[in-house]
Amino acid sequence: MSRADRIACEDVVMFVNAAITSTAQREFRSTAAAQRLSLDFLHEYVLGNYRDLYAATLALDVNQLNAALVVTNLLRTAGEASREQRAREGRLIAARLRTLPPQRVYGVFRDLRRLGINNRRTRAIVRDWVAARPDPAFDAVKYRRSLSVAARHAHLPLPGEVGTVLFDWRRPRRYETPILEAWRRAHYDQRALYELPYTVAEGLAAQHGIDRARFLSGIAPRLTAGERLRLQGAAVRHKVDGVATDLATAPLTRLASYALSLPRPERLRRRDELTGALRAAARRAARRQAGTWGRVVAVLDDSYSAAGSGTKRRRPLAVALATHYLLEALAADFTGLWLHHRGDPLLVHPVGATGLGVRLLDALERRPDRLVIVSDGWDNAPPGQAAEVLRIWRTRLDPDQHTSIVHLNPVYDADTFDVRRLADGVATVGVRDAEDAAALVELARFATGRAGFDELRRHLADRVERFLDDQEAVS
Repeated sequence: MSRADRIACEDVVMFVNAAITSTAQREFRSTAAAQRLSLDFLHEYVLGNYRDLYAATLALDVNQLNAALVVTNLLRTAGEASREQRAREGRLIAARLRTLPPQRVYGVFRDLRRLGINNRRTRAIVRDWVAARPDPAFDAVKYRRSLSVAARHAHLPLPGEVGTVLFDWRRPRRYETPILEAWRRAHYDQRALYELPYTVAEGLAAQHGIDRARFLSGIAPRLTAGERLRLQGAAVRHKVDGVATDLATAPLTRLASYALSLPRPERLRRRDELTGALRAAARRAARRQAGTWGRVVAVLDDSYSAAGSGTKRRRPLAVALATHYLLEALAADFTGLWLHHRGDPLLVHPVGATGLGVRLLDALERRPDRLVIVSDGWDNAPPGQAAEVLRIWRTRLDPDQHTSIVHLNPVYDADTFDVRRLADGVATVGVRDAEDAAALVELARFATGRAGFDELRRHLADRVERFLDDQEAVS
C-alpha cells in the first residue's frame, strides 16, 4: 500500500472513530468547546478531501450528532459535488434522516435555515421527510416550533388543522383533531394536560403551577419506555407509583447507565432483577453471533476517569459494563477483568489510576482467542506499560497473532482528533454504545494498516448498499 493510501485510510478511520464517540460535550479531560472545535475541524478536513467517503459514513453507526452534521455539511456544500455525487448523497441523506429521532432531524432543518440553505433539493428532502411523518398533528404539538420553522423555510403545504395550530392557534373555538383540541384546552384546563405527550405536558404543568408529584402520577400512563426509565429516580423521590418500567426491554448501554445511577446498596438489593435485565439485553444485541466468539477475555477500565464528566456521568463506565455483558453473550467462554473491582460487575464504581499493563498480563496469560480492551487509553500506572506488554506479546510471544486484540475506546481525544491508542499494531476503534461492538470489531482491521485503502472503499460501498436497500425497503 502506498504512503498516500495509508494516510487516506488512517484519516477516514480517524474520522469514523470521532463520529462514533464524540458528542461535542465535556469529557473528563477536555472541555465542550475543545471537543466542538476539534470535531468541526475534522468534519471540514474529511469533507474537503474525501467527499464520497464522508457521505458514506452515514451508512455506519456514527452517533446522531455527527450524522446530523454530515447531512448539514453535504447540503451546505452541494455546489461542490458532481451530479452523480448529489444523487448518491440525496439517497443517503433521506435514508439516514429516517433513522434519526424527530428532534434531531428538526434540529438539522433549523440549521439549514440559519445557514440560508434553501435550494430545490433541500426543500424536497424536508418536504419528503415531513410528508412521511405518521402523525403531523402530533408533531404540531410536540415539535411545534421546529415544524413551523421547517414549514416556513421549505414552503411546505400542511394538512388540515395543522397549519392553523402552528400559525393561528387561538382563532378556532374548537379543533376536530383530538390531540390539537387537547393542547388548546390544556392552556386553561389542567385535566387536558394528561391527554398530551409528557414533554409537552411538562411545560404546561409548570405554567399552571402543578405539583411535581401530582403531575407525574397523572401523566404516568402517557410515558414512553425511555421516559419511564429516565424518570425512575424522580418517581422514587416524589413517592409516585405507576412510573415503573420493564427493564428487560431497555437497550443494553442505556440499561447499564441506569444501573450505575443507582446507589450500590440498591444495586445489591435488586441484583437479580438488574443482572437478568442486562443479560437479556445482551442476548438481544448478540443475536445470531451469541456463543460464536470462542474464548474471550476482556480488560475493563473502572479507573476514576471512567466517571466521565458532569454532562456524561459514568458514560465510559456504562459502556464498559454493557460490553462485559455483551461479550459474555458472544463468547463460548468469557472472563471479564476489571482494573480495580473484584466480584459482581454490577457493583463496579470508578476509582483509582489506569493501570492497564498488569491486567493485560493477567488476560494474555489465559491465551484467549480474543482480547477486548475497553478503556479511554490513558494508561498511567506506570505510563506506557500497556504498550510495552502489547508490543512484546505481538513481536515475541504471539507473532502469528493467534490472539485477536481489539481496543474499544468510548472517549474522543480532542487534542489528537482521534480516540487515544494503546500501542502500534493494536486495532483501536471508537465506541458509543456497547451494542455496536460486534460491528466495530469488523472495522478494527482498517485501524492497524493491515487492510488497504481500496479494501476500505469496498467495505464502505458494501455498507452503503446494504443500508440503502434496508431503508428503502422499509419506506
